[in-house]
Amino acid sequence: MPAGFGRLWTAQTVSSLGDGVSHAALPLLALTLTRDPMALAVVTAAGTLPWLLFGVLGGALVDRWDRRRTMWVMDAARAVVLAIPVAAAALDGLSIPLLAAVAFLLSLGGLFFDTAATAYLPDLLGRDPALLERANSRLRGAQTAMSGFAGPPAGSALLVLGRAVPLLADAVSFMLSALLVRSLPAVPRPVPEIRESLLRQARAGASYVFRDRLLLGLALRPAVGNVAFLAVETVLALFAHDRLGIDTYGFGLLLAAEAAGGLLGAGIASSLGRRLGTGTALTCTAAVEGLAILGLAAAPNPYVAGLALAVCGAGMGATMVLAPSLRQAIVPAHLMGRVASTSRMLAMCAAPIGAFLGGWLATTYDIRTPLYAAAVLLLAMTAVTASMTSNRRVEAALRAAAAAPGGPDHPASKDAAQESAPDMS
Repeated sequence: MPAGFGRLWTAQTVSSLGDGVSHAALPLLALTLTRDPMALAVVTAAGTLPWLLFGVLGGALVDRWDRRRTMWVMDAARAVVLAIPVAAAALDGLSIPLLAAVAFLLSLGGLFFDTAATAYLPDLLGRDPALLERANSRLRGAQTAMSGFAGPPAGSALLVLGRAVPLLADAVSFMLSALLVRSLPAVPRPVPEIRESLLRQARAGASYVFRDRLLLGLALRPAVGNVAFLAVETVLALFAHDRLGIDTYGFGLLLAAEAAGGLLGAGIASSLGRRLGTGTALTCTAAVEGLAILGLAAAPNPYVAGLALAVCGAGMGATMVLAPSLRQAIVPAHLMGRVASTSRMLAMCAAPIGAFLGGWLATTYDIRTPLYAAAVLLLAMTAVTASMTSNRRVEAALRAAAAAPGGPDHPASKDAAQESAPDMS
């Protein structure tokens, strides 16, 4: 791997730890201010709004800006944002509107950082598909470990020391990440397009996704998946308590089983892609997710439920390595930000639909109904997208990308690589 990847991996690992701390601390801080469920929901919803409001436009801006600079500036800005509730906590001035505003601004910074990082990585790795899978496997594994395992317990523990302590810890993580990202090697900026309006460029990025069947299939996976998974997540705590007899501590272990599966899936993703082909591997992971949710719905005890969630997490973990790696390998550099943000926005827009669907099905029918519906939805999506993301389409897209200007097999790209080859570790 290029030497710069180690710094990027360290930066995102540190930042993910801070994200996990804040993910646990913000709802708990809100709970110290109110017991009104709607007020608590406002803080949670505020964190999803930036992707819904600015997702595609954010991608168009990232395609105009220097991506490395965008990453470190956004991390530094998020550290400054967190200083506000830290000061408010010290002065006993915390409020629900303030926490909602903080959640919104942190998510907005995350939108630009994540989009820029997605666009920067293929340039750093020379758009090599094998390196991209290895890199995304390591990044995804670190993110799951830090934000899923280490961060939330740390956030809860730090809250005992004081209301401002978890947020201060997250601010420090953002500053460390900003310093590391700022030291990353510069990569050539994409050739600028003819100057167009931001809205026109955003539409061009979105239409690029919808016109390409492979990219559309890759975008439909998380969009339909989010409808299914949010339908499950909405009722999972109630299902675990009422049908499986799991207490609060046991529910935490149930979620940990899913995170453990996610780590395993991220670790074996590259191997699956090599053995089965990326297209077939993506179809298999989708089928595994649907069957695992079906197993969860029919689970007679907590042990079977934990195993089903672990299997589902493994499918999700592998998918979240293979799909972004493929997208980064085949999308032209000057469109990468817009394509990534369009796919992410589709997934984020689908999440509230899934939450509403899960609540409605549980209220109208039975607590298991949302789980069965989610399984059917996932399996139907598998059948629909199988041909869209087939090995044949994937291989054709990789060949076209490699031969295109800027691709690893293009003569000009080889000459440039020889002139400025990165140090290898």
